[in-house]
Amino acid sequence: MDEAPPAQLLSHRTVSGAETEPTGWVFFLHGFLGAGRNWASVARGMVRSRSDWGAVLVDLRLHGLSEGFRRPHTVANCGRDVSALVRAMDPARHVILGHSFGGKVALSSARISPAGLRQVWAIDSTPAPGRTAAGASDILALLRRLPRQFRDRRAAVHRLQEGGFDRTVAEWMATNLTRTPDGYGWRFSITDMEELLADYFRDDEWPVVEAPPPGLELIFIRAGRDSILDDRSASRLARMQRSDRRVRLVTLPGGHWLNMDNPKGLLDLLRTGLPRM
Repeated sequence: MDEAPPAQLLSHRTVSGAETEPTGWVFFLHGFLGAGRNWASVARGMVRSRSDWGAVLVDLRLHGLSEGFRRPHTVANCGRDVSALVRAMDPARHVILGHSFGGKVALSSARISPAGLRQVWAIDSTPAPGRTAAGASDILALLRRLPRQFRDRRAAVHRLQEGGFDRTVAEWMATNLTRTPDGYGWRFSITDMEELLADYFRDDEWPVVEAPPPGLELIFIRAGRDSILDDRSASRLARMQRSDRRVRLVTLPGGHWLNMDNPKGLLDLLRTGLPRM
């Protein structure tokens, strides 16, 4: 059985309108090897169009500034971490939005989330167990082969590109570097990340999709190309949508990284889809 999560809270920051006090909060959960800041632009756009909602940009355990969390590193414990943060902030109503890995965490958190959870948005994410085509395993395998230290960020980007990743991915990965006495090193433990990713591949969130908590709406946004939500899972969600108004499946043009590929499409969905008072 998984251990209870530590008492410490996830690192996070809030975004809200300058003149309007939010009546609810959207908790943004990033993908594997990302950080809350990856969703800052979408969060700011959401707040501009829906000032009744504020945004909480969360760093999941082992990511960003959320360091020092105890094992086991599992999706379930990630979900417990998020629920603990929600309880600490104690919003009257809230929504959890997760991208890719963060979508599974959002679904896991929904099992135990405090009262007031209205929606879960899973952005190009799958509830199913099994490996995905997102490439996280390939990145970790490459990091195992690379030096532990780099003289500067450019050197790390160069080695990641030599390993087969394009410049955009390499520069994004370099945001995970932190200064050390000998240059720059990864802010996370590769071993811990491998443990977390292995559990992600094992984790099955179909039970919460098939029987959501009362009053909860589940919204799955599938990327039009390079989606990790495969055809079989998408068909299953489409069948559920026809029989249960609490489950929605929307396909949005763009690739897996919809926050970069199609932020306007996402913002339009959030503007119209977030609950009203």
